[in-house]
Amino acid sequence: METIKLHNLQQPVNRIGIGTWAIGGWMWGGTDEETSVKTLRTAFDQGLNLVDTADIYGFGTSEKIVGRAIREHKNRDDIVLVTKVGVRWDEQGNVKRDASKEYILQEVEESRKRLDTDYFDVYMVHWPDPMVASEETAEAMQQLLDEGKIRSIAVSNHSPHQMDRFRQTAPIHMNEPPYNLFEREIEEDVLPYCQNNDIKTLTYGALCRGLLSGKMTKDREFKGDDLRKMDPKFQPDRFDQYLEAAYKLDEFAQKNYNKTVRDLAVRWVLDKGASVALWGLRRPDQVQGIEDVYGWKIEEDAMKQIDRILEESVKKPVGPEFMAPPSRK
Repeated sequence: METIKLHNLQQPVNRIGIGTWAIGGWMWGGTDEETSVKTLRTAFDQGLNLVDTADIYGFGTSEKIVGRAIREHKNRDDIVLVTKVGVRWDEQGNVKRDASKEYILQEVEESRKRLDTDYFDVYMVHWPDPMVASEETAEAMQQLLDEGKIRSIAVSNHSPHQMDRFRQTAPIHMNEPPYNLFEREIEEDVLPYCQNNDIKTLTYGALCRGLLSGKMTKDREFKGDDLRKMDPKFQPDRFDQYLEAAYKLDEFAQKNYNKTVRDLAVRWVLDKGASVALWGLRRPDQVQGIEDVYGWKIEEDAMKQIDRILEESVKKPVGPEFMAPPSRK
């Protein structure tokens, strides 16, 4: 097991964190509460002690499930709890960004109820809101920090410029950007900025919505509101290319490390400099094998070979831009 210390927190955290977007159900084709709680408790028992959720995941469903799992775990202080604010919804399921001070101070109380906790270890602004000045958003987060309702301040999906403006009013202890073998945009600016300014990185999407799980096949069907139905990577003009890359990466991992593409994908994120990589979980069996990510490193020459595999396989790369929620009009 590998651990790391986060700003303002005493307890070291496992460098693999639990991602809970999918267990919220929304944009993932539904959820099963009992299975989700069992999954989280299995992960806690395996030593994964950071869990990342958000109010928008399932319109509160994910937070309620995480809250129940932590209650049943019976030791809140064992868990580093991360949740987010800044995307609001209505009764029809319409979503839009809202990082106003009024909304943040209102919504933090709703999240505390759903998660059944007095405090959050990390509270995060989910998306920048172009309709609200960064200073206003930062002021709200600083107030919550001063009141003891949160122990550290984080942002997600923010650029260096946006973080610069935010930090004029309040500190940023952590940033959560998307990062995986197929989505590497943060290498240009966000990752160096965080490293140079002592901002921890909690990256999401290590398995790229299952493409790097080793389980994805060409005939996979996505049901209901599953976001992969609108993800450009899963459309006919690109899907085969990404599957080919995943297959070749799996061969590479097996040959060089006796590991799977799943292990390689998460190890790669950690070796590239992420403080913690989130591993999205939906079922207890998905917790198995997490320990295979630890105890080895990807050498520089291997990194170059991985880059060549990606360049040869993926001719039409595309990023995660499709996931961005709309701003208010």
